[in-house]
Amino acid sequence: MIGRWAKGILITIGLLAVAAPVVARDDLGGAPGTMSLQVTTDPAMIECRKLETVNPDALTFLPLRRTFNDDFDDHPLANGRWVPHYAGGAVWPEARYWGGDGSDFKRKTSANGEQQIYVDPRYAGRAATPLGLDPFRVKDGVLSIVASRTPPDLKPVLFNNEYVSGILTTQGTFAQKHGYFEIRAKVPVGHAVWPAFWMLADDGGWPPEVDVLEGRGERPGDLVMTTHWRIPSTQKIQSCGFDFAVGDASRAFHNYGVLWEEDRLVYFIDRRPVSDIKVPIGFDDPMYMIVNLAIGSKFFPGVGAVDAESPPTVAFEIDRISAYQIDLEQARR
Repeated sequence: MIGRWAKGILITIGLLAVAAPVVARDDLGGAPGTMSLQVTTDPAMIECRKLETVNPDALTFLPLRRTFNDDFDDHPLANGRWVPHYAGGAVWPEARYWGGDGSDFKRKTSANGEQQIYVDPRYAGRAATPLGLDPFRVKDGVLSIVASRTPPDLKPVLFNNEYVSGILTTQGTFAQKHGYFEIRAKVPVGHAVWPAFWMLADDGGWPPEVDVLEGRGERPGDLVMTTHWRIPSTQKIQSCGFDFAVGDASRAFHNYGVLWEEDRLVYFIDRRPVSDIKVPIGFDDPMYMIVNLAIGSKFFPGVGAVDAESPPTVAFEIDRISAYQIDLEQARR
């Protein structure tokens, strides 16, 4: 999510409609233990490019083996895979994550203009004991991250945020350098609604950042995939990405993924490559995954401030999150 720690320079190029997927060898609904993903092989550019048409001679199948998978058959906090707050690069005493003045710093990104606070059953805000607020629902193998208006009596306790919502990260539990990272989800819409699946460096620094999926809640069917990096000579943040049109994204599950190779990042919708970019400088450390439902933004087009039309409740439905590593031994054969 651009502006996670600071506001960058976003280059968003066009709106590309996505054709029906035909190139993956595996069932789109599943996360098989091994998979072959069709990828581009011609030279990538530092400026990202959309792959509206791809020369068949510049495609090959890359073998992958699964390293992480959550089908959300259980509550996401029951298995130790997910953490319900940011950690960043700062080391806090464990108790600081669960309440007290200033604890909201790890439970929203104020610089973005966000108007939610990320909660979980253990979080107390300014109260003396946990509030028992749970934004996570699991039904029939689908996780819903639910954002809802903050009850008026809890607003002072929850730092006067307009909404309570949820975030899940794998910082400290799973990180990987290179490989394929994928979410299967429905993308919610509505005024000020900002769902995302993204990645940050496990060392806590920023950038690099990979935004595998961001939804522009006020533009149904408009999805964004973006790479962020820092230019060493100027220390400026550079960003490059595309909008994609997926007309039924809020009604149907689709797969959104990124392949991180040594020389390029390739973005996928339903395992079809839709854009790529030469890996910028600074992508040196393993990255961890983040999925969240933010409400409100100052900078992100298509996501404005909370108003009377913002939904009282909205859910980000997630069927699965998976990660794969490149099977180098198989690839050499």
